[in-house]
Amino acid sequence: MNPKTAAEYAMETQTRQAKVLIVDDDQIFCRMLEDLLQRMGHASRICNRVDACRRELEKNRWDLVLLDVGLPDGSGLTLLPWIRQLPKAPEVIIITGDGDADGAELAVNNGAWDYLMKTAAFERINLIVARALEYHRTTLQLRAFKTLDPSGIIGKSPALQRSLDLVSQAALNDFNVLITGETGTGKELFARAIHANSSRGAAKLVVVDCAALPKNLVESVLFGHVKGAFTGADKEAPGLFREADGGTLFLDEVGELPQDLQRIFLRVLQEKSFRPVGASREEPSDFRLIAATNKDLDLLIDQGNFREDLLFRLRSMSIHLPPLRHRMEDLPELASHYIGTLSGHSKKLSKEFLTALAVHDWPGNVRELQHVLESTIAASMDEKNLIIQHLPANLRVMLARKGMEALEEMNDSDPIHGPLPTIREYRLLQDRNYLSRLIQEVNHDMQAAARRAGLSISRLYSLLREHGLRH
Repeated sequence: MNPKTAAEYAMETQTRQAKVLIVDDDQIFCRMLEDLLQRMGHASRICNRVDACRRELEKNRWDLVLLDVGLPDGSGLTLLPWIRQLPKAPEVIIITGDGDADGAELAVNNGAWDYLMKTAAFERINLIVARALEYHRTTLQLRAFKTLDPSGIIGKSPALQRSLDLVSQAALNDFNVLITGETGTGKELFARAIHANSSRGAAKLVVVDCAALPKNLVESVLFGHVKGAFTGADKEAPGLFREADGGTLFLDEVGELPQDLQRIFLRVLQEKSFRPVGASREEPSDFRLIAATNKDLDLLIDQGNFREDLLFRLRSMSIHLPPLRHRMEDLPELASHYIGTLSGHSKKLSKEFLTALAVHDWPGNVRELQHVLESTIAASMDEKNLIIQHLPANLRVMLARKGMEALEEMNDSDPIHGPLPTIREYRLLQDRNYLSRLIQEVNHDMQAAARRAGLSISRLYSLLREHGLRH
């Protein structure tokens, strides 16, 4: 049988019946949703509790989850991080009877498609469900048929995959893109991936570091100048906007753009033309814009330091990059890649070395990891196997402190009572108590639990099953 073409697959996904999981303990409302979904041509099933929802999502694949906040055994919001890390994760719409702006923000930040009140008109619920399902279908199509050149982006975690899905979407159009994320998460790397996979990939990518623009020559650097425009302008200079014609202009740290230049830049975006310093007429430039920042531009707007109309122009599409602490399952692959690159694949990483790396929170993200590994390679000299002792001193001190604190807590909280058990029995008991306390302290957030324990998510789930603990 011949494989389906992309067009055939798209037609099939548009017409097939979607599967929607309703998670709510309000039976009347559940029946109303069930009727609505049936009229839309979709199949549905009802769960009344958090644990029932987990079991259903582990057992079957769903396209959409309509998730209540207040359930008998906990908050539906605690499920969001766990749902997002599932293979082919469904979209999630939070539906609640309580109007809570903070809850809405938390839901969206944790990957929910939308947040709706139970009092919303069914026409609106119908529309939001249809849009969420269409987005889910489109995402699956992109994964199936768009072969993305990752351009050096390393990792396969669900958090990273969601960002790469958006890179695929951005590469298929010419809209402006705003990339946000903490320092060191790889914003320029993602901008290069969008450019390389777009129709402009053969043209030039022009990088502008807004934080490093010389204040007295900003307009000349961006727009160029004609000969004699100012003292020292002994020849014509094209400027970065002209260089980006036909390609992509990447504005890094756009939050540092001076306010007077924000106004000029907004006009350039609107008109797609600019005037070189000293010139009498404007020149056109057909560039695609990608901007990046580690700052909260909405907060800068509230403080009067950034133009709201410029942000609207920049944010036609948004891609938020996860910090390394939220994608720790990528750490072994990242470490192996950088060690191989730095050492010519002559070094090996011990299991203890990787475990030590996983304990750190990496506030500097992938960039900090690179610097630590560079220092480690230098310290290891001719030794082939990297061990904890090769790590920088500040990191080893942090590991030692964390180890002592964990040991003290365990000794204080779980003394031996009664007949002395075997060493194996005691270790199993300690492990079970530790895991039980861990899950409680992170409120059943499995990603946070894995990070706290310094384990991969798969290893954590394996230990929980081994000790008969629910997650």
